[in-house]
Amino acid sequence: MKPDFDRIIRREGTCSLKHDGKAGVFGTDDVLPMWVADMDFAAPEAVIRALEARAAHPVYGYTLVPDSLYDALIGWMEKRHRWHIEREWILLTPGVVPSLNAAVMSLTHPGEGVIVQPPVYPPFFSGVSKTGRHLVENPLQCSEGRYLMDFDNLEHCARNARLLLLCSPHNPVGRVWRPEELNTLLDIARRHDLTILSDEIHADLVYPEFQHQVLASMADNPANIVTAVAPSKTFNIPGLGLSALIVPDARRRAEIGKVLDMIHVSAANPFSIAAFEAAYREGEAWLASLLAYLKETRDEAASFIERELPEICLTRPEGTYLLWLDCRKLGMSDKELQRFFVHHAKVGMSPGATFGTGGNGCMRMNIGAPRQLVMTALQHICEALVAY
Repeated sequence: MKPDFDRIIRREGTCSLKHDGKAGVFGTDDVLPMWVADMDFAAPEAVIRALEARAAHPVYGYTLVPDSLYDALIGWMEKRHRWHIEREWILLTPGVVPSLNAAVMSLTHPGEGVIVQPPVYPPFFSGVSKTGRHLVENPLQCSEGRYLMDFDNLEHCARNARLLLLCSPHNPVGRVWRPEELNTLLDIARRHDLTILSDEIHADLVYPEFQHQVLASMADNPANIVTAVAPSKTFNIPGLGLSALIVPDARRRAEIGKVLDMIHVSAANPFSIAAFEAAYREGEAWLASLLAYLKETRDEAASFIERELPEICLTRPEGTYLLWLDCRKLGMSDKELQRFFVHHAKVGMSPGATFGTGGNGCMRMNIGAPRQLVMTALQHICEALVAY
């Protein structure tokens, strides 16, 4: 049965961070929530069936990870990304953010440099600063509305760093890095013995005009690359909290494993295991429908912004279900921008300033929702600007 992405599903009263957490984040419940990156769509039927089947058994005890789960992930990466991975490379983790922190703690020492490329997902910063490492910034450069890595500055940064955190595809600016960009990055890493943690959690959410390249699959020797993946964003199951690190190098894998063992965090539970495997094994048709729907939403939203909101410059995403909106022409401070969108437009978005250097004056809008809600939010913004 074809998914109905136009269906509006009420999420209030389900302990939803995105919906039930509105008042705590925005100071009011009277906003359309377009912020935290989960979608307002039902998960694939295959995932729902797997969860229902597991819930039907009345005992929810400590759970082993079956070989079939690893096979499902290996098969997905082979078919979808043309990357053959070995079973022994896979470390299951309770989420990409814990993975990121574990990698920083295991692959660097306190005081050593870790490169991030802002504006970028906020846990990239906290994963460095809160573990006592030295944050080294290589800000992305925006050229004619398109973000690029500053390779000249990255070469300089790499001389004083041990690890680089790559967001691919990029959150929040939506870039899908081209093979030539990734090859340049690999060359720099090789020259400076730099390890790369490549967060590829949005790898499956790429629009048809573009093609995601798994960084490790491009490397002659992927030993210095750690890849983070998960079905959470792709299939809208982030609350189940199961992800994987793919680590070809045995030494790095052992070091990360030590940190994960030290904190004794269970990677999985009976439901996350069932959903993880079902998503990767049976979710491909659902994903194809999702990507077609998101593309139409992206294109309709882009046309509306260009036509009705010339004061806001959209960075059209190549991947993800996130829009990066440059609002600097409105002439507001970040505090004024947040107040305008929340209290005048009544749309709750993620402030660009939280994404670090280059984020000031911008907002991140989540379009992973029924299209009518996305367009209603944009109409609210348009009307609020007229009345402001």
